[in-house]
Amino acid sequence: MLESYVTPILMSYVNRYIKNLKPSDLQLSLWGGDVVLSKLELKLDVLEQELKLPFTFLSGHIHELRIHVPWTKLGSEPVVITINTMECILKLKDGIQDDHESCGSNSTNRSTAENTKSSIKPRRMQQAAPTDPDLPPGYVQSLIRRVVNNVNIVINNLILKYVEDDIVLSVNITSAECYTVGELWDRAFMDISATDLVLRKVINFSDCTVCLDKRNASGKIEFYQDPLLYKCSFRTRLHFTYDNLNSKMPSVIKIHTLVESLKLSITDQQLPMFIRIMQLGIALYYGEIGNFKEGEIEDLTCHNKDMLGNITGSEDETRIDMQYPAQHKGQELYSQQDEEQPQGWVSWAWSFVPAIVSYDDGEEDFVGNDPASTMHQQKAQTLKDPIVSVGFYCTKATVTFKLTEMQVESSYYSPQKVKSKEVLCWEQEGTTVEALMMGEPFFDCQIGFVGCRAMCLKGIMGVKDFEENMNRSETEACFFICGDNLSTKGFTYLTNSLFDYRSPENNGTRAEFILDSTHHKETYTEIAGMQRFGAFYMDYLYTMENTSGKGSTNQQDFSSGKSEDLGTVQEKSTKSLVIGPLDFRLDSSAVHRILKMIVCALEHEYEPYSRLKSDIKDENETILNPEEVALLEEYIPTRHTSVTLLKCTCTISMAEFNLLDHLLPVIMGEKNSSNFMNTTNFQSLRPLPSIRILVDKINLEHSVPMYAEQLVHVVSSLTQPSDNLLHYCYVHCYLKIFGFQAGLTSLDCSGSYCLPVPVIPSFSTALYGKLLKLPTCWTKRSQIAITEGIFELPNLTIQATRAQTLLLQAIYQSWSHLGNISSSAVIEALINEIFLSIEIGSCYVAQVDLELLASNDPPTSTS
Repeated sequence: MLESYVTPILMSYVNRYIKNLKPSDLQLSLWGGDVVLSKLELKLDVLEQELKLPFTFLSGHIHELRIHVPWTKLGSEPVVITINTMECILKLKDGIQDDHESCGSNSTNRSTAENTKSSIKPRRMQQAAPTDPDLPPGYVQSLIRRVVNNVNIVINNLILKYVEDDIVLSVNITSAECYTVGELWDRAFMDISATDLVLRKVINFSDCTVCLDKRNASGKIEFYQDPLLYKCSFRTRLHFTYDNLNSKMPSVIKIHTLVESLKLSITDQQLPMFIRIMQLGIALYYGEIGNFKEGEIEDLTCHNKDMLGNITGSEDETRIDMQYPAQHKGQELYSQQDEEQPQGWVSWAWSFVPAIVSYDDGEEDFVGNDPASTMHQQKAQTLKDPIVSVGFYCTKATVTFKLTEMQVESSYYSPQKVKSKEVLCWEQEGTTVEALMMGEPFFDCQIGFVGCRAMCLKGIMGVKDFEENMNRSETEACFFICGDNLSTKGFTYLTNSLFDYRSPENNGTRAEFILDSTHHKETYTEIAGMQRFGAFYMDYLYTMENTSGKGSTNQQDFSSGKSEDLGTVQEKSTKSLVIGPLDFRLDSSAVHRILKMIVCALEHEYEPYSRLKSDIKDENETILNPEEVALLEEYIPTRHTSVTLLKCTCTISMAEFNLLDHLLPVIMGEKNSSNFMNTTNFQSLRPLPSIRILVDKINLEHSVPMYAEQLVHVVSSLTQPSDNLLHYCYVHCYLKIFGFQAGLTSLDCSGSYCLPVPVIPSFSTALYGKLLKLPTCWTKRSQIAITEGIFELPNLTIQATRAQTLLLQAIYQSWSHLGNISSSAVIEALINEIFLSIEIGSCYVAQVDLELLASNDPPTSTS
């Protein structure tokens, strides 16, 4: 019967992650077609053992679990798994308490996994024993594949919480549903076939709410902040491409998410906590925290072997790509100096790609396959890393910054409430975040958006500059504009995504990916990036190539994790950032809001995730022989960053109000005067004199050795290091500015600027500088320069009349001193002298041109 084959699959998943289940009762309920389980506790140690997260589970439970199996229509209707109210609480693992609080020692983890497998497999074998002669093995395997590929998962009320210090981050999703779809992304009962080796799925998330609150010393939240994200819905499309029907793992995986409208709200109290969460993600990416110990790495290796062995049915025939720490991927000389470097989170995440997309680990035990034919298929197949494409797309995003204040109720016993006021808004259109990877040797991330702008909202620090009764235009409120909008640019940000109707996957063809660094740089240029987006484009590329001639690095066996198995590995890391035409206006409203955000971001007492290591040289380091030095000089990995700004316009206006003495001391590290409230009435100054700066292009090049600490320790120990080795011991920075010019202008009552009066004509300049890494390692070499700089300025001209000089001085004093240095009458007189003379001169030139034109007109005849 089909029950004897399908039931073990469902039972294995449920029993693996849920505590205190009776398999006999579960089996009887499944055979009835419906299972309802209430108040379930998750096996936290099993979750941590299998997920290998840098977090530990504090609690996890499911209120209700429902499983519906349509036995009579199993080949045409999906199995539906419904989870009602699932809640999990996580915290970051502590280095000291890792073995006690999370999942015990590594040996305990391994024994737990072994006990889990041993408790599942005998039951599977017993249930798989009674085979039905009317059901051939091939049919059973095909049916199980159809069932697994079409399982529907519904989660109602998913609650995830993360706690750290005084931070409480909670994510609440009202409903999430995953189901299989057809070619047009409509719900369907599908399966892969010889003509269509593709499986498509959709995940719909409804009403996602993200909250970020602060708890006190007792762990309670006194005042709830406004949600970061409130009731946001989005959908995810998954596209799996297989090489053949016998493939257990897709060769191409695409996971793309689209959000139509994303509205974020951040208060002044949430901003430090939000930055803390961002720093956590960066620290996890670079492996500064959440790294595995030696025993954990060994356990991870066994875990990956188990997973990949289950895919092919045999561990002995499988070649494993060891997910070794990122620093061990470097060259042999570096690995000798740093054998216990932490593992990056990307390496950890990549190790679970096979587990996410593969079948159950015991599926082959009960489908009745012929061992001889199975072994033949295993030898015929070569396991290789799949191509994984992950994308996030947002049509319109809005980020609002709010300032909060305590609102005291009239009654003494009434609770205090937090009142927030919007002061700053950032709007962004056509956002794209894409990542492409194939194993660890290739990783690329591209980020871009079509257009953005920043606006001032309401008042700040007691200055009512943008209150509703001020009647100021939207043009005056907007102080930053970059790029285009979707109405003129179109939906280019969705190019080649699963939401693009022109993409290969939506037209029945297989997509082609660029996985070569040279071809990648030739294709994804700055021009191509700006043509697709227009405002901002970033391309981060990391590649690792094996030059030993033994094939690519991802085809070798790195299970030993030793550097001598790596051969000669060359790592490259490049980041290219391009910012399109932008207009930035720095007036009093914008400057005070930006500095206020910086002040709020600094108001915390969080310890950094990673402290700077001591740069004291170790006296016991190994001295390299000449052969090793020659090998070192062949290739030294570096991180190269390029930032380019195109057509930048910056307007610095005279300060209409100046409260910088209450903001700058906090930024400089002094105490904060948070009780400050200004009662000055805001008076708009028109015409408003301003300095306008135009730059055609700004280019910044920055390079740093990828393993600076190890490299400096090695080179500094040499008696006579070459110039090439010394070159890579520096951080190099090259700044080039093209077409820089500045002039005076003024803002009139209508909100428009007059033509600028040139003060500094267009010129170009360049600046080069380098800084020695870890200078304390070079104390015995006084002849080596710590810093060096070169400044190039072919020509520079400054031209200004007396009135222009006085107006420039007045603009400077409005920012550097408190209050208004010059009266409005004096400012208006200077503006009239500067700009009216220009207008009179231009009018005189126009009149002369008209007279000359009239004198050349042919005579007209009159009757």
